[in-house]
Amino acid sequence: MDIKIERSNHLKKKPSGEPLGFGQYFTDHMFTMDYTEGIGWHDAKIIPYGPIELDPACMVFHYAQETFEGLKAYKLQDGQIALFRPELNAHRLNQSNARLCMPEVPEDLFIKAIETLVKYEQDWIPDEFEHSLYIRPFMFATEAGVGVHPSKQYKFIIILSPVSSYYPEGVNPVKIWVEDEYVRAVIGGTGFTKCGGNYASSIVAERKAKEHGYTQVLWLDGIHRRYIEEVGTMNAMFVIDNKVITAPLHGSILPGVTRNSIIHLLKDWGITVEERLLSIEELMDAGHNGTLTEAFGTGTAAVISPIGELYYKGDEIIINGFETGPLTHKLYETLTKIQWGLIPDSYGWIHLIP
Repeated sequence: MDIKIERSNHLKKKPSGEPLGFGQYFTDHMFTMDYTEGIGWHDAKIIPYGPIELDPACMVFHYAQETFEGLKAYKLQDGQIALFRPELNAHRLNQSNARLCMPEVPEDLFIKAIETLVKYEQDWIPDEFEHSLYIRPFMFATEAGVGVHPSKQYKFIIILSPVSSYYPEGVNPVKIWVEDEYVRAVIGGTGFTKCGGNYASSIVAERKAKEHGYTQVLWLDGIHRRYIEEVGTMNAMFVIDNKVITAPLHGSILPGVTRNSIIHLLKDWGITVEERLLSIEELMDAGHNGTLTEAFGTGTAAVISPIGELYYKGDEIIINGFETGPLTHKLYETLTKIQWGLIPDSYGWIHLIP
């Protein structure tokens, strides 16, 4: 599919000197493409970044048929631009779309759209190490009508944002509140999808955690309210008795690209990884008896975020003296250096933009 380009007449001043933060600045252009049942995908174009005009009866407003993805573009030392495993994001988007009865975006089209937009906006990619260009593809129902059924029309959009660290703490331990009142997802629901509804329902617990001085929420399973699932924006991993334990992909947590990559690294280093149910009682006991030596979250936005403290029903544990552990540090250093092309990529994870 050809991609038409309409250049903006009002280019923005790029941020310089001030902290980028996360998702605060957006580039001059965005990619858009439409889907019509019976026709398929059409009208792919790069246009000036700006508002989207939609009918008030647009079905996304009423029935939440919406999915999204998140990945990054990196500027390597030789000036080349790289993506990190974009084919996994394409696959996950289509898994999410299938669950919400939305059409597939072909993988080659997904990647071509990202490549074309990033290359066009390459001056926005930060040069500093640990800075990148965040890529947000998203898709939503656009048919106008009130009545529950799959939409016959959709829009696929990609926007870009130069970013630094997701958490203000950077690569330093964060304090985590274990949520026991609200639940994020259940098996059979949409927990494994990347859709806005999952995040909307999590905000109330995140607000509660922040009111108590905690950065994020660690969710328990929605049936027993007992088994560890994931942190609000990350998969979670715990080092107990020299083994890394993380929740299994059984339908209620997100199959993270960073999670997958970390598990590959750990296994190649000879470290045992257990993808199994881990109860909050087992986790807190391990924290008290000293067998829990490290904990961290993994995700595209934060890459790896050390967990230094857990709070559950009045019980509090400090992990590794509230300092980043050696394994957590090694994983972060290795993965980020692969992403920025500073060490060889023996896995074929780096996708260079032609």
